[in-house]
Amino acid sequence: MMTTGRPMMADGRPTMPDGRPTMPDGRTVRDGRSTHDGRNHRTVHGTEVAAPAGVVYGLIADATQWPLYFPPNVHVDRLEFDGTHERLRMWATANGRVKSWTSHRVLDAVARRIEFRQETPAAPLSAMTGTWVVEPVGAETSRLTLLHDFSVAGDRPEDVEWVERATDTNSRAELAGIAALAAQWARLDSLVLSFEDSVTVDAPPEPVYAFLEQAGRWPDRLPHVSRLDLTEEPGGVQVMSMQTLTADGSSHTTESVRVCFPAAARIVYKQTVTPALMSAHTGVWTVAPGPAGTTVASSRHSVVLREEAVERVLGAGADLARARRYVREALGRNSTATLTHAKRYAESPVVL
Repeated sequence: MMTTGRPMMADGRPTMPDGRPTMPDGRTVRDGRSTHDGRNHRTVHGTEVAAPAGVVYGLIADATQWPLYFPPNVHVDRLEFDGTHERLRMWATANGRVKSWTSHRVLDAVARRIEFRQETPAAPLSAMTGTWVVEPVGAETSRLTLLHDFSVAGDRPEDVEWVERATDTNSRAELAGIAALAAQWARLDSLVLSFEDSVTVDAPPEPVYAFLEQAGRWPDRLPHVSRLDLTEEPGGVQVMSMQTLTADGSSHTTESVRVCFPAAARIVYKQTVTPALMSAHTGVWTVAPGPAGTTVASSRHSVVLREEAVERVLGAGADLARARRYVREALGRNSTATLTHAKRYAESPVVL
């Protein structure tokens, strides 16, 4: 008799990877499909990953890095963590809109399983839970399954369809991002880089933060920004499209989502459309009191390089080491220029 390797129900049917029942005929739902049980809805997505199960689990467990790994994720703040239980505040795009919620997760590294529950689901959801399951297929291959169970306030068909579409789009993007990144796990240290630049300002923090937050005025204030379209949304969210001039006179357009935290004098962002050399780019602007009444303004970047684009962008023979230097210099040049102009603005006798 063929077995699944999973626990069986009393009637002989196998359970899902998270231990809950399959459909009445014993079938599981195909990837990307959904089932309905009254007002409860379930989606199941899965993919094969060319990496050991432990590597895949590690990428999923480190949620603070998800904006680098998952295209829909904009920012994640870890609120609490005791090694097993974790609370996260998350921002992500869903069907072109930016949503935010707080999630509670339970991590089981031995079983390579992570359960999650949204504490404050974003409308139109009334509840959202789910499970990540990583199963080894071989020494260098694993199966990653992502389950979602949700309900919608009022169970209106149009709201259910919206959530299913958003869940399907984001789940596919998340699984593809993890699969692509995990497949390069042996070279991951060469593909990922983070760095920070800072300036000291002889002025209070408030005008420095104001300069960085008022991105809509950057084309008039920053010589390397030729165009910027900005949309402001509730909760400090900014959606922007920016055309930037490079040192050689060329230009490129990037699109970003920013989340502003005025009380903490911090702005986080995720580029949703990146230059060709980068598959992901996140960052944070911080403004903090410095010594002797000064202010320290900093810009931190985190990047995942797109290895297949290195020679196309930098020329034949270019390698990852050169790509790392190029990205470090290009991003550092622009962010330092922005910080320098913020410094001049804040130190000016007349701040406009």
